[in-house]
This record gives sequence, C-alpha cells and structure tokens, in this order.
Amino acid sequence: MDLRQKIIRISIFTVGIGFILGVAVFSFAYFTVGIPDQNKFVGSQSTIIQYSDGQEIGRLGSENRKILTLAAIPLNLRHAVLAAEDRKFYSESAISPTGILRAVINDIRGGSLQGGSTITQQYAKTAFLTQDRTITRKVKEIVIAIKLGNQLSKDQILESYLNTIWFGRGAYGVETAAEVYFGRSVDQLTISQAAVLASILRSPGYYDPAYGENNMKRLQGRWKYVLDGMVAEHWITKTQAARAVFPEIKPKVKSGDLAGPKGYVMSWAVHELQKFGFTEEQLQTGGYVIKTTLLKKNQEAAVDAVDKGTPKAAPDNLRIALVSIRPGTGEVLALYGGRDYLTSQLNSATQAITQAGSSFKPFALVAALEAGIPLSSTWDGRSPQVFDDLGKPYPVFNYGNEQFPKVSLLDATAHSVNTVYVPLGIKAGPDKVVDVIRRAGIPNSVALMPTPSISLGVASPHVIDMAAAFATFAANGTYAKPYIINSVTGPNGNLLYQATQSTNQVFSADVMADLDRALEEVTISGTGTGAAVGVGRPIAGKTGTTTDNASAWFNGYTPQVATSIAFFRDDATQTLNGIGGLNSVTGGSYPARIWSLYTRVAQKGDPIEQFPAPSNIGGTDPVSYIGAIPTLDPSLAVTASPSSKPIPKYSVSASPSKTKKK
Repeated sequence: MDLRQKIIRISIFTVGIGFILGVAVFSFAYFTVGIPDQNKFVGSQSTIIQYSDGQEIGRLGSENRKILTLAAIPLNLRHAVLAAEDRKFYSESAISPTGILRAVINDIRGGSLQGGSTITQQYAKTAFLTQDRTITRKVKEIVIAIKLGNQLSKDQILESYLNTIWFGRGAYGVETAAEVYFGRSVDQLTISQAAVLASILRSPGYYDPAYGENNMKRLQGRWKYVLDGMVAEHWITKTQAARAVFPEIKPKVKSGDLAGPKGYVMSWAVHELQKFGFTEEQLQTGGYVIKTTLLKKNQEAAVDAVDKGTPKAAPDNLRIALVSIRPGTGEVLALYGGRDYLTSQLNSATQAITQAGSSFKPFALVAALEAGIPLSSTWDGRSPQVFDDLGKPYPVFNYGNEQFPKVSLLDATAHSVNTVYVPLGIKAGPDKVVDVIRRAGIPNSVALMPTPSISLGVASPHVIDMAAAFATFAANGTYAKPYIINSVTGPNGNLLYQATQSTNQVFSADVMADLDRALEEVTISGTGTGAAVGVGRPIAGKTGTTTDNASAWFNGYTPQVATSIAFFRDDATQTLNGIGGLNSVTGGSYPARIWSLYTRVAQKGDPIEQFPAPSNIGGTDPVSYIGAIPTLDPSLAVTASPSSKPIPKYSVSASPSKTKKK
C-alpha cells in the first residue's frame, strides 16, 4: 500500500470517526438540551402613557415593544424581512447547514463566530439564549431551532421573531421600529420603508444613519439588496422596485422619555399607579396603556407659559410649579413639576412644599362669610398692628407698610391687607379657618395651627393642594379629589382600572358666590391684575407673597379651570428678590404673568362663562368691625416688617418691568 492510499484511508477514517463523534455529540445535545424558558424580556412590552385623547406622552420600560399578531403585520413588511434574512424560510428546514459550516470554518481559522443563521435560529438565540459567540452556544442554538421547528408552525415562529428582533433606538419588534424610524404604525408603511426596517435589523449600529456618517451609504446598499430580493421571490414587481424612493428617516431622539418637564408627569403617573397595586415590574414590562386626564393643549400651554414667563438668567435653584385642575371633577389638566426630570427628580408640583403666604386669605374669608361677616363690612387696615397670640404680642404689617384706614372687606381682599385679615381670622375663629382649609382640600399632611397667623399662610402646602382648593371654590363649593390616571388597559385591550371621581359638597353656593366676587376683584383692581392681561374672560384669584419674598404664588380660576403657580427656591429661607431685575418678586409678578400666558392658550375656544351673582351674605350695609378685635400697644412692634419696602411696580403686558403696581 503506497503512501497516498494510506493517507486516503487515514483521512476517511478520521472523517468517519469525526462524523460518528459529531453525530454522537449532537444526539447527546439533542436529547439533553431542552427548550428553556424564554428570556424575560421577550414577552415584555413598554407601557404607554397617553393624554386623555389617546395621544402618546411617553413610554415606560427598557424593552420598547408592542406585540402584534402575524395577521396585523403587513405582507410587504414580512416579505422584506424574509428577503433580508431568510428567503427560503417557508420551504427549508429550521437550520442552514451551509451557514453553520461557514461559521465553523471561520471559527477554526480564528475568526469570530459568524451568523448565516435562519430566522428560526435567530429567534432561538434571541428568545432563549445569550448573545455569547461560542461553539457551545451555537450548538444549543441549533438544537433549540430544530425543536422549535418541530413544535411550532412557520407562521408562529415568524410572528414571534418579528415581535422580538432588536432594531436599535430602544425598539424591539416591528411595530415599535416603525414608530421610532418613521413615526407611523406598521400598517402604514410603504414598501420602501418596510425595506429600510428589514435592512436595519441585521445590525442597527452598522446601518442606522443616526450612529455614523457612513451608515447611510451602507443602508442604501442593503435597502436595494432587500428590494431586489423581493423582486427575485416575486413578492413585488420590478416596476414597484424601480418606483421605490429611499424614504426619509426620523432623527434619533437623544433624550429619554423622562427628560424635560414630561418626566415629572410620567413619574407622578407611576407613583399613582403603584397606589392602585401596579408593581414597578408590571409597569416596565406589562404593555399597559395608561390614559391620563391631561389635555395635550393644556400641558403644552403650561410648558410654554413657564418657558416664556420665567425671567431670563434665573438662578439654578429656582423652582416653578404649575397644576391645573378641572373644577368639580378633580381631573388634572396640566402639570409642570420642573425643567428637567433627569436633572432633579423632586417634583415641584406634587412633592416640594413652600409657604403659601397670602394665598391662604381666601380660607379666612370663607370662614368669615360662613359666620355672616359681609364683604361690605369695614375694618381698620392701618399698619402696623399688634394682636395677642396666646399671651404673646403678634406684630402684623401690611406689604410695604401700606395704610388702609377704614377699608371694606372687599377692598382689603383685593389689596391683600394683612392687618385686616388677621383680626378677620380671629373674629371668625382660627379653628374655623383651619376647618375651612381642610374642607377645601389641603390634606392633613400639611401642618396647621389654629393661631392668628393661620390667615397669613405660614403653612407649607404642595402646589397641587392649592390647585385642588381653588378648584373647590370654582366648583361652587364641591371638593373633588385630584387625579391623573383615568384608565389602565392591558396589552389585549382588557380594562384593568377605571377612575371614579370622589366629590363632596363642602361649602354652600351662597358663600362661594361672595368669595368669587371678592377674588374677582383681586384681578380687577388689586394685586392680581397681571393675571387678567389678555385672558378675555372673568377670572378670580389670589396672590401669595411670604415674608422676605421667599415664595410667590398666583392661584386663580375661571368657572371651567383652576390653576395654581408657585415660585420658590430649594432653600425655603432664600429670597426671590432680585430675580429678573425685580426688587421684589411677588405673586402679582411672574406667577401672575405665567398664569395669564397659560390660561389664554389653555382656554382658547372655551365658552366664556360668568361667575354666579353675589349672594351678599350679611347684607350690603357697611357694618363696622373696626376695633372688633382688641390690639396691643403698637410700640410692641419694635422691628419693621421685612416687607416694609416700597411696593414694587410691575406690568405683564409684555415682559416684566418695574413700572406698575404689583
């Protein structure tokens, strides 16, 4: 036997032994490797948070996915994917021997393990295995692919694959890919757009133009390859391919769904959903559709109003919050909790607190009206005055130490006269004022003390608390618990949660009618005239400015919408003065301006409604309450009020200036 024959025999023997061992190893693997549980993310879907009309706000979940049935995926898109990845999918087996051989040879040569995988193999790898590029993982992939091919139909495998495959940009599955690349659903895709998606899925980092300058040229080449494949398989005609124009692709959104102001909306929605028993894992993977109460027009108006109304070069620690509520229902129509959720996760609208200041005066007024004290009553509004507070002198100053001798309660409300409102609260009863505050909607979590200072807003509520309270006023005394979640549906459209409104008549309509009259005057002739600029409809409201101007509020309403806005800093003791060039930042300055800007847009097109006619509780005669509450020696007010500075001048006609009344 010559050397050549010996080599041939040895080679045949080696190949035979190798074949036998290979069969043995594969047989062992086939019978020992089962189909494992799917990777957790495979069945997960993003939770979509929507406006009340169904338009999308944002999504929760790292797996941005929406699962479709195969029938819901257009044939052109299916064919494009098959043309790109596995043209003989329906006619050949679950594995590709030639692809496997090519991958093995490459590995033996020292190269990276290659693909050449069928769609079934790709699905097996994605759904059941890791992305490790090893021989062991490849063998498992082959075994699982064969078993899947034996257990599932081709349609079932393709459906699962199309809902699982990664397209980059946070998108899993064809539906979400269509949305992030083209801003439309799969059933709206053109042939050309379908070919682009099919091209990108091979390697998003290699083909998506958003990831590199050279990617566009590569993508266009593969797009033509896909179209040619569809022609070759007779899925489209040559004419259709020739007429195809490479489509425009949406730019990649660089910030996440929690970036900017909407992050506060979404985080609060999650917070509320967790109260209803939805876990974080469920919300991240469950594919729920969360419909909120927010109106897109109002939400965009809120963000725009804050952007336009915020002073230039505002300090980084300035917080601005806005909450808008529909009176009588509690539906939150708009919420602004901060400039960027990714920078600060503290929601200024629902979590942060700040002193209410004169925003609390309407509560004292309600208590007084319930006690029969009329708006026509007259009071001593001179400043300062000293009152007894549990045996201790309590000096009270008007803003700017302004003097109001013999002033009506109506005008005292309009001009926010402290030296009237402290005795008014004492006369009505501080405990009664606290009761009104609670009935209006300020929760027990906000500490309240029945002392003479209660009328001046030393308490620190959330902005949403104040919005709910003023919504109670707007609804003729009906308190409605504020809420943002309207409904939750599952991925199959099954209703999982439906909101129910919680309302309670807490004040009489007569009292509310007189309150409306007083707070309307605030915006006609008083401290809140800036809020009325350009609105063109009856409004009522109250400014709020605290000691040292540490916070500034405007709380206002029309019969249809109640909105509260607050300015404050992270450090509650730090003054707002100097911001925007104003010597004194008050509720009648920037907060009133933002309220006006918001309301003009938010209520554009709404019918103009009037407030009820005043009831004139206690009559219209100027009943004197001067001296009704004893005062102490004025000399006890030895320290001038921090607010005893010249009253700032302000206008909201264009941008804030320093030329008109606060």
